[in-house]
This record gives sequence, structure tokens and C-alpha cells, in this order.
Amino acid sequence: MATAESISAGLVAAEITNVAGSSEVFLGGVVAYQNSVKQELLGVSSQLMGQQGAVDAEVAAQMASGVRQRFAKINQLDSQKVIGVSTTGVAGPGESEGKPQGTVFIGISSNAGDAVYAYDFSGSRDEVRKQTVDAALKSLWEQLQVLVGY
Repeated sequence: MATAESISAGLVAAEITNVAGSSEVFLGGVVAYQNSVKQELLGVSSQLMGQQGAVDAEVAAQMASGVRQRFAKINQLDSQKVIGVSTTGVAGPGESEGKPQGTVFIGISSNAGDAVYAYDFSGSRDEVRKQTVDAALKSLWEQLQVLVGY
């Protein structure tokens, strides 16, 4: 698996790698805080970002798919064997790009398809980021269950 994180700034990758043995499945991650990084490293459409901004469901989907494809290629793996996880949102304080604090999108890209989860979290900046990490890990777990047929 590989991560592309904006709002969580590497916290999802940190939680994944807190688990002993994670090096067997975790390829790496990108902290894509700036839009230019989302576009250049992850292949997010500049037109989409211009129209919708960085905090958007389709941006999350493109981030997850982009990190999946990029890390599969770097590691010479079939992309069907890689899962991409992305986070984008507004931690606060206050709104950004006209979206309120707590607006979060999590993308999951795998051979089962792409999924985006939308959230409206509440609380402080730190609380929103913690809820984002928890939701990303929960979404990843759900996707893993789909992939193994639970």
C-alpha cells in the first residue's frame, strides 16, 4: 500500500508503520500539501483543482489512484497489487477554499475500484486531523476486507 496525504501530513503512514511487520506491505507515502505536488507527483488534474480546489472528492480519488500507480511503477509491481490511500480536507482553523473546517475526503484505490468517503468532522485542528487518520484507517480496513472476501 501507499499513501498520499494532505490534511494528515503523513500521520496515516505513521500509524500504518507503527505496526510491526508493516514493511512487508507498506511501500511509502507522499505528503502532498501543496497543489503543485498533487498535480506533479500524483497526477491530479490541474483543471479539476482550478475548478473545485484541493478539498474535493474527485481530487481525493485522483490522489489515491495516482499514488497507487506511481508506487507500483517505482517498485515494479502490478498496480492491481497495490492499494492507494489519500486524505484531503480542511483542518482549520476556519474555512479554506470556501469549505468549512472539518470537511474531509478520503480516497481508496485498489483493484476492487476507487472509493471516496466524505466527512464533516468537528473539533479543533488536531481533533479533525485525528478523526481523519482514524477514518482513513477504517476505510482502508473495509477495503482490505472487500479484497479478501470478508
